[in-house]
Amino acid sequence: QLQASGGGLVQTGGSLKLSCVASGFTFDEYAIAWFRQGPGKTREAISWIFTADSSTYYADSVKGRFTISRDNAKNTVYLQMNNLEPEDTAVYYCAGSYGTNVRYFGLEEAFYTYWGQGTMVTVSS
Repeated sequence: QLQASGGGLVQTGGSLKLSCVASGFTFDEYAIAWFRQGPGKTREAISWIFTADSSTYYADSVKGRFTISRDNAKNTVYLQMNNLEPEDTAVYYCAGSYGTNVRYFGLEEAFYTYWGQGTMVTVSS
């Protein structure tokens, strides 16, 4: 299971830190991703991390503003979001899967076995 938290309401330019806590599976060698779905938009992958070597991916829309990190001892992945924009308003989901093929399939929803419940991020202008 995955439990996402940390969403909220923030003004443009503000910051939030999302957390995704994993339970029930071994965290090592897993890919943990953050997806988001904005109003009227399809769900998109914005970042992933491979817990074995901390390799990461960022979508162009968040590169330079968001940072993904992991704490394997706590089975937790974080998404630090800085300089937030109204376009970042969305429900954010974390997803996880055994990750050795994440570099090839990490942007695809079907790659992920586990999904969190989503946490809402609202950025006001």
